[in-house]
Amino acid sequence: MELAYYSDYAVRLVNSEEPARGTDTLTSVEALRELFGAGSQGARRATDSDVTRLRAVRTRLRTVFEAAAEGDEVRAVDLLNALLMEFPVSPQISGHEFRDEDGRPKWHMHIADHAANAGASYAATACMGLAVHLTELGVERLGVCQATPCRNVYLDTSTNRSRRYCSDRCATRANVAAYRARKRLESERSEGAERADDRTGLSAEATQDSSAAADR
Repeated sequence: MELAYYSDYAVRLVNSEEPARGTDTLTSVEALRELFGAGSQGARRATDSDVTRLRAVRTRLRTVFEAAAEGDEVRAVDLLNALLMEFPVSPQISGHEFRDEDGRPKWHMHIADHAANAGASYAATACMGLAVHLTELGVERLGVCQATPCRNVYLDTSTNRSRRYCSDRCATRANVAAYRARKRLESERSEGAERADDRTGLSAEATQDSSAAADR
């Protein structure tokens, strides 16, 4: 398992809350266990205290994504570095996956779970994964969904760095809204032009009537 894989921990944690909609799914130990994944060591260790810890970390991680989305690379890195110092990781070499060809272990870096509690373990994993993703692909790959009112975060892995939405659903909704806005604007402009034409026509008729009266 490559370290960049763990960046998804950060995305899942941040997106457990939707501030604009007033929703929050990280409200219980059961919800935290779902973030970890069923059967994981962290899930088995999770307590109510870990829920409180991770809600605080979640807020700080969102500011990292927001700073990145605003183009403030230095602030995004500083905020993430502060989290990394607070929640250090213990990397180790793992070989639990095997090559198909010869059966030899496929060695890779893995984050060992030596944190004092489940909340710290999840935070360290999420922050390290996000840091690896940021340094390998760039700060601009950290995004915040531009579909109103959604503010979910995402990691842009597109080849042309063009992603703007957290999901296909939000992209479709935003495109439909933009299309309807364009149609309304076109309709308003058309109606405005028609009213202007009507006023011009009435003015011309009045001028003609005045001219005819003067001739008589």
